Amino acid sequence: MHRVAVLAPRGAVGFDVAAACQAFSLVRLADGSAPYEVWVCGDAPVTVTAAGADCFGLAPSHSLSAALDAGTVVVPGVAGHDPAPHPEVLALLRAAAERGARVASICTGAFLLAGAGLLDGRTATTHWLAADRLARDFPGVTVDPGVLFVDHGRVLTSAGVAAGLDLCLHLIARDHGAAVAARAARALVVPHRRDGAMAQVVRHPDAGVSAGSGLTPTLDWLYRNLHRPLALADIARHAGLSTRQLHRRFRAETGATPLRWLLWARTERTRELLETTDLPIEHIAHVTGFGSAASLRAHFRDRLGSSPSAYRRAFRARA
Repeated sequence: MHRVAVLAPRGAVGFDVAAACQAFSLVRLADGSAPYEVWVCGDAPVTVTAAGADCFGLAPSHSLSAALDAGTVVVPGVAGHDPAPHPEVLALLRAAAERGARVASICTGAFLLAGAGLLDGRTATTHWLAADRLARDFPGVTVDPGVLFVDHGRVLTSAGVAAGLDLCLHLIARDHGAAVAARAARALVVPHRRDGAMAQVVRHPDAGVSAGSGLTPTLDWLYRNLHRPLALADIARHAGLSTRQLHRRFRAETGATPLRWLLWARTERTRELLETTDLPIEHIAHVTGFGSAASLRAHFRDRLGSSPSAYRRAFRARA
């Protein structure tokens, strides 16, 4: 069982602590077993915050030093963005990283990772309102406020608030595959994976979630018809819109163009089939609408930096 330590330093953002606990605790494998053990770690009861104001008390279930035994350490956002009042947390993070633990921050938790020296020479993200200050306080860190999360393997950072859930689902998918992460997303009632910039909201049919989009019937239809050679006019006809209106609605409600969303959906379906079946690449290319193995390989490598075969081998090795 993989132990996840969610830290509870002074001024921790309550949503970030609870979101990480909830995400990992809900994960179930195909046999019904729970692959994660979640500990909340801190040296004393703390008052956690919401929107920077004191909110409620939290009594951690384990000591801060217990986090050294964890495979993953999650650092929530903290009020004030100043790592200086948390020397014990900085020391813990350095020790955990040196031991080989995976360390991830949510929101302004990136300031603690930066204060521990774990972001030097790396790209990182945080809440967009705090991005300029992170860049100013830690000039050795390249700050990208326009992404949901940044993954450097053993060190990860995420943007603000709900992006912490995106990061947790990403880690779950890394550990156990897209199908397991999709089930966790369904239990959380959130999209399985949001692609691209923070503004983007997508509805993944396997997540069992509606983002409240008027395009939901069309997105469902697209996902059910990935195998077909769909043109922009076909999508507009189904949505009952002109192509110009369709572009506008897709941009407003998903953050992507219709054809970019379709490419995303095809790639996600490809990942799931690679992870969960032994179907030949040619067959997967047909059922996902890429048409040929060559086309699938080109799009897959462009998006994920890996060939389908290498991705399948890597997932099987993790499994």
